[in-house]
Amino acid sequence: MRLLVTGAAGFIGSHYVRTLLADGHPGYEGAHVTVVDKLTYAGNRDNLPAAHPRLEFVQGDICDAGLLNELLPGHDAVVHFAAESHVDRSVESAAEFVRTNVGGTQTLLDACLRTGVQRVVHVSTDEVYGSIAEGSWTEEWPLLPNSPYAASKAASDLIARAYWRTHGLDVSITRCSNNYGPYQHPEKLIPLFVTNLLEGLEVPLYGAGDNIREWLHVDDHCRAIQLVLAKGRAGEVYNVGGGNEQTNSAITGKLLELTGADWRSVRRVADRKGHDLRYSLDESKIRDELGYRPLIPFERGLADTVAWYRDNPGWWKPVKSRTGKEQG
Repeated sequence: MRLLVTGAAGFIGSHYVRTLLADGHPGYEGAHVTVVDKLTYAGNRDNLPAAHPRLEFVQGDICDAGLLNELLPGHDAVVHFAAESHVDRSVESAAEFVRTNVGGTQTLLDACLRTGVQRVVHVSTDEVYGSIAEGSWTEEWPLLPNSPYAASKAASDLIARAYWRTHGLDVSITRCSNNYGPYQHPEKLIPLFVTNLLEGLEVPLYGAGDNIREWLHVDDHCRAIQLVLAKGRAGEVYNVGGGNEQTNSAITGKLLELTGADWRSVRRVADRKGHDLRYSLDESKIRDELGYRPLIPFERGLADTVAWYRDNPGWWKPVKSRTGKEQG
């Protein structure tokens, strides 16, 4: 089995690849992995083994059709993580989000058609649905994205669906809730708050802190992606939720407790433009069809994540020194 994984020097993709190389996905033991990553600010080569007999790392851009045409032949499937993903950055400047998330996805799927790679899993986000006051989104819910980032991901989802419908490409789409865990870039909410608090710095909490997100450990997310790769149906979307809704204020309180800080460390900042109030996914489809269920309880997963950042300043301090963005 040979897999090409895009964007796998980032947070979620690198976890997926590390698990593959550790033979942690049943049925894919011994799989060979080609990673393609541009190594933008959010990509970190240190997130992957420096050397592994079943890993080939290629620094490259998914918008480079020539590179993809060269790399793809001989691979059995593609798992497509590569994306610009930070909402605040998309509000400031959307061009790179459209280029990478929309144009890059189209370029990748074209290359799959040309080289005969039929199986693709396109990894997306719950943010494509917009905001929901009550209840939960099913996969049939209309796409109503509110940020340039979410709009670019919604567009890439529709491109993926079109390549299934028009060309018969075996594409499945996953849409996940907010992820957390080790190796997450410290511009996102949990690692930003944890690392700031560990350094004795303030943390920036948007608005009243009432925004609600559903949290999912990265390991549970990657298991879901693998289930979709192995058993998901072509042309289908699968929601992957964590089943754990938390306000940003509640998350802040838990992180203060875990790091030994208090609310004096919290700085209220102006709310983000177009800030969605609540996300919630109905994940019954992936549970019923593929047998998925999250395994990591949120309280344990959050405590383990804080412990990881406490124990690994050598990873996050250099990353953090290169960027200064706030909350994701």
